[in-house]
Amino acid sequence: MNTALRITAFTAGLAAAFGLALGVGNATGSGPSPRPATAAHPGHDTGGPGRTDTPAADHLPGGLQISERGYTLSVENPFVTAGSPTDLRFRILGADGKPVTAYQRQHEKELHLIVAPRDLSTFQHLHPTLAADGTWSAPTAVPAAGEYRVFADFTPAGAAEGLTLGADLHAAGDLRPAPLPETGRTVTVDGYTVTLGGDLTPGRSGRLTLSVSKDGRPVTDLQPYLGAYGHLVALRAGDLAYLHVHPDTTTPGPEIGFTTTAPSTGDYRLFLDFKHQDTVRTAAFTLTTDAAPAPAPAPATPQPTGPTGGHQH
Repeated sequence: MNTALRITAFTAGLAAAFGLALGVGNATGSGPSPRPATAAHPGHDTGGPGRTDTPAADHLPGGLQISERGYTLSVENPFVTAGSPTDLRFRILGADGKPVTAYQRQHEKELHLIVAPRDLSTFQHLHPTLAADGTWSAPTAVPAAGEYRVFADFTPAGAAEGLTLGADLHAAGDLRPAPLPETGRTVTVDGYTVTLGGDLTPGRSGRLTLSVSKDGRPVTDLQPYLGAYGHLVALRAGDLAYLHVHPDTTTPGPEIGFTTTAPSTGDYRLFLDFKHQDTVRTAAFTLTTDAAPAPAPAPATPQPTGPTGGHQH
């Protein structure tokens, strides 16, 4: 079965769907860091705290399809060897089958590339380079054997909104499947402690807050990374649907806030990139959503106690 048919069969069996927002930019050189922008991708939900928007039932979220709205993600060689450096090359094809060569810059990049295995144990955020013929390339190496998903997040020139396409990447080697990592609400990375607050609630917009500290002291001088003081990618376990997350923080720590909506119950992996002392680090969390609470029943309408006319018995 070819790649397109595998993707079609895969997406047809999904029970639910959901739609990263990137908080995006450059770190400055010396001197105070400028306040990063918090603009979201065109066409993506830009909800904030208190919003209760529910995604349209017929809208398939990003990353689950290899083709959407006339655009197709074409990976040159979807077979790699685990642990070996490779030049990941791909093209975005238009409805005419020709490579797209012009893109709108979103969060300071024309295209964002995410690579993650299906067990969500690792995460790579790459910024490939574009050749004149429309071929993108990014040097990388997948750490372990298994099935990976490649996500291309972009906005073609002239398009009203962006989109995220996904394709499979197969890594040969000694496959050792592992369950989803259990993390709790606090993780450590390179001496930093990151604590997760808030929850994902299916069908409801909510706020996640991640607090960064080091040596027991809050970090208050985070540097902008990709246009914000933090960048969060969320992927749903099972189908690796790509959740768009929007930053809403304009201060350099210790808290980094994001607004997002989970479309279903289940397990999610959250990958937070943050920059401090000129180094980008990634903190990963596993978060399980429960069913949204049922709305309170409406008050009962009082019933009349006397005759109301009409036929009486």
